[in-house]
Amino acid sequence: MPDTLIKVDLTTSPHDNEMIHNRWHPDIPMACWVAPGDDFKIETYDWTGGQIKNDDSAEDVRDVELEQVHYLSGPIGVKGAEPGDLLVVDILDIGAKEDSLWGFNGFFSKQNGGGFLTEHFPEAQKSIWDIEGMFTRSRHVPGVRYAGLIHPGLIGCLPDRAMLDMWNTREKALFDTEPERVPQLAALPTTQSAHMGKMTGEARDKAAAEGARTVPPREHGGNCDIKDLSRGSKIYFPVYVDGAGLSMGDLHFSQGDGEITFCGAIEMAGWLHLKVSLIKGGMAKYGIKNPIFKPSPITPKYDDYLIFEGISVDEAGKQHYLDVHIAYRQACLNAIEYLKKFGFSGAQAYAILGTAPCQGHISGVVDIPNACATLWLPTDIFEFDVMPGADGPTKFLDGSIDVPLAKDL
Repeated sequence: MPDTLIKVDLTTSPHDNEMIHNRWHPDIPMACWVAPGDDFKIETYDWTGGQIKNDDSAEDVRDVELEQVHYLSGPIGVKGAEPGDLLVVDILDIGAKEDSLWGFNGFFSKQNGGGFLTEHFPEAQKSIWDIEGMFTRSRHVPGVRYAGLIHPGLIGCLPDRAMLDMWNTREKALFDTEPERVPQLAALPTTQSAHMGKMTGEARDKAAAEGARTVPPREHGGNCDIKDLSRGSKIYFPVYVDGAGLSMGDLHFSQGDGEITFCGAIEMAGWLHLKVSLIKGGMAKYGIKNPIFKPSPITPKYDDYLIFEGISVDEAGKQHYLDVHIAYRQACLNAIEYLKKFGFSGAQAYAILGTAPCQGHISGVVDIPNACATLWLPTDIFEFDVMPGADGPTKFLDGSIDVPLAKDL
């Protein structure tokens, strides 16, 4: 059996665990070391560190302290890894912790993070999903059941000093273009609730003040939320510091492409079984700037989809030039309006698109002025027929069951 190198106790705070961190900084000490060819297991907290509870209130989502996230297990040092190498990570297996067989999905309040469709869903909402082996269902979103594809939403290596400074400089410049915007344009460094692993004293305080937040994906990987990084995947990470400093967390039981609800997939605590190796000088050999990967050969088998199109014309009718973000947003809104005809609330439909194994595609970016994006909704996840027909949609729900809502106080 592989050794479990990093363990988490879900009854205690992540801040009491020195093998956990929630900022990116090159000076964070390695939590443990492995050698190329080693395989090992890692346990993880859910991305909020236990802030969200298995109940029927969304007050915890409304009040979540986003300065805490994400809690990552690591950094894991790999002996012999040097800047310019590629760290090869095989995900041999991945799963939920036996003492936590549930997950959550939520929409943040617009005043506290917002999300992809925050103008349509400005208040905090939450759904709880029970893990039943390889399947999941929710008491808050009846009528659907689907197989999961568990994956780490966040995984990457430590940046070097030059990269950290570049991140902070460019994100601060963006933030400064509209500093009063809600939600904000970028999550800048803050010492509030920063956890720097084994770092202590003045060095810890200095690093906390300049450590990059874990919110976005960047050149090193990070919070990419790619649902196909599951068991059987092989990932090639650029190495920027001696030892590489591999960290991971933010496990998802299932997710739709885009993680459009932001608190966005079915978030969970869990474990990973990994194997690592190195390609010396691999960044230059293969011209790699960002990670590349092979997807999992094991995916939920859904062959029948209903596909919703969106173009780069926003809700107000304003024309945008080849804007894929706007086009995908419209595809998602079109799917939500369709599902509402079957009795789902808008919030329930939104939760389905964020948690089910939906596919998102960039379908066209050359036909000026409209980009076309598509949302592929698997029809087999529903316990009733959702295809269009001459008789019109049959109401599965009466609209009286809704995702729990926390009103802003």
